[in-house]
Amino acid sequence: MELIQQLVGNLGINEAQAKGGAGLLFNVAKEKLGSGDFQQLADKIPGITDLLKAAPKPGAGGGLMGALGGAASAFGGLGGKMEGLGNLAQLAGGFSQLGLSTDMVGKFLPIVLSFVQNQGGDSLKGLLEKVLKPS
Repeated sequence: MELIQQLVGNLGINEAQAKGGAGLLFNVAKEKLGSGDFQQLADKIPGITDLLKAAPKPGAGGGLMGALGGAASAFGGLGGKMEGLGNLAQLAGGFSQLGLSTDMVGKFLPIVLSFVQNQGGDSLKGLLEKVLKPS
């Protein structure tokens, strides 16, 4: 899959980490977007179902507050937005389960967003960006 190859090549991670990390991002999108919006995304992203299945399940890792602090600093602060904080907590916990540092969340985002833009255009990228980037 093209997205996974980009993540592996650009970030120096293994395929399982790339699939799990991308799956985590798409899982957050699935939770935050309405079903119609998520379906638009799913229609344009080949293999998205497999990526969703590859994401680690929440709650299986410890040290969340430390991971959360790292993720918050990777995004340059949260600006007091609690919803963004929840997304970051979920992503940070999942990334640590994959053996990835929390700053990798910020490295995955531009690659995944660029891929989504290439597959579905600016409007689809905008949908995803809105739910994944804390503002």
